[in-house]
Amino acid sequence: MASIGELLKEISYECVCGTVEQEITDVIYDSRKVTEGCLFVCIPGAKADGHQYAAAAVEAGAAALLVEHEVELPDGCDVTVIRVEDTCYAMAFASAAYFGHPAEQMKIIGITGTKGKTTTTYLVKSILEQAGRKVGLIGTIEIIIGDTHIHAENTTPQSYLIQKYFRMMADAGCDTVVMEVSSQGLMLHRTQGFVFDFGIFTNLEPDHIGENEHKDFDDYLHCKSLLFRQCRVGIVNRDDSHWEAVTKDCTCQLETYGIDTAADLRAENITFLNEGGSLGMCFTASGLTELSVKTASPGKFNVYNALTAIAICRHFGVDGAQIQRALAAAKVKGRTEMVRVSDEFTLMIDYAHNAMALKSLLETLRAYNPHRLVCLFGCGGNRAKSRRYEMGEVSGRMADLTIITSDNPRTEEPQAIIDDIKTGIAKTDGRYVEICDRKEAIAYAIAHGEPGDIIVLAGKGHEDYQEINGVKYPMDERVLIREILEEQA
Repeated sequence: MASIGELLKEISYECVCGTVEQEITDVIYDSRKVTEGCLFVCIPGAKADGHQYAAAAVEAGAAALLVEHEVELPDGCDVTVIRVEDTCYAMAFASAAYFGHPAEQMKIIGITGTKGKTTTTYLVKSILEQAGRKVGLIGTIEIIIGDTHIHAENTTPQSYLIQKYFRMMADAGCDTVVMEVSSQGLMLHRTQGFVFDFGIFTNLEPDHIGENEHKDFDDYLHCKSLLFRQCRVGIVNRDDSHWEAVTKDCTCQLETYGIDTAADLRAENITFLNEGGSLGMCFTASGLTELSVKTASPGKFNVYNALTAIAICRHFGVDGAQIQRALAAAKVKGRTEMVRVSDEFTLMIDYAHNAMALKSLLETLRAYNPHRLVCLFGCGGNRAKSRRYEMGEVSGRMADLTIITSDNPRTEEPQAIIDDIKTGIAKTDGRYVEICDRKEAIAYAIAHGEPGDIIVLAGKGHEDYQEINGVKYPMDERVLIREILEEQA
């Protein structure tokens, strides 16, 4: 236990009533999880405001409240109320103190950018573990603590959970943490309360702009830039046109990497590998490190991912042979993940779920000169319709055949989403078929695969569910593929 004063000693606050000597048993931000003697943090959310639940939290046993404005409380209640400017910001510091500042016991690596975050975190983990370090991971797919894998709800968890995971990692003997840092996580102060040893910027394109996300691209860029005021060393992709804007007000030491510019670390002599239907890349790293590299994943963007990992891991004294072994073997679930179904054509699963990512993926696969490029995808419900039009147009222009199917329809009708995608495809001359049931659509793609084809199942990636009307039903494309092959045998 710790007192409120100890939890909040690094931030400004006003004690409205009660005492900062009040001992706290836990830090809670969900009124349904209030425990006796806890500090309840009233967080204004997109759908509900925690201040509305202050009285209920007190009645459930909360010893103190962290608020931004006045709240209604039961008459005669004995509770400490602390007022701060921003409860999300304050909770990050309170959580770090509550768990004993575990980040100070480890090296913390944070990776931000529109794409490449997930793949790069796994590459870094793989390389550093080759070198004998024990690495925890926090990201879009999962949280990894030793042999424990925890399903991720958000790319960057709430600050309390980050600190809880850091504590678990430190207690499990981890000496390093690599984590994805989303723009939303930065905007909502989830990564406050500690300093990153390394902050990495991969790239920036319009994404996550709309209701409950970022109001415009400038806001999105600004939030990404916050990482470089919270880290000691910044490592940025100099090829991205936004790198200077992202690092404009940085407070860290800066390094650059890239392919097309005079960066500190560069990838040169890039070649595409297609070995028995398995796609990969070769390149030479030069500058800060001299190294020949072979990756098990296709495309120029995977060269960027590998180069990013090298730029990070060289700070840990990893030798070249260890980096080479790790990059040659590393594969990431749902990120250009190849699933062998035939000796005659290539099938892969990828998370590309917006027009920018899909365009990049299809351009990459075109470089391997497929007989046909087949793209199967759907779009999520309750998201911007523009994404559907744009993805439809991209696939219509770039794929030889588009198979339109369902993704996570959420509360929308799947057919309505498909019709929106078709509106985008109608701007092109692209051939398409529509098969609403995703398993049937995948079965069609496999049954109609031709020698030399590259077939990509886009949008779901690592996800192992399909969300329909608020319920997440089990659906893993790898399982569907196995079932289809057994049924077709």
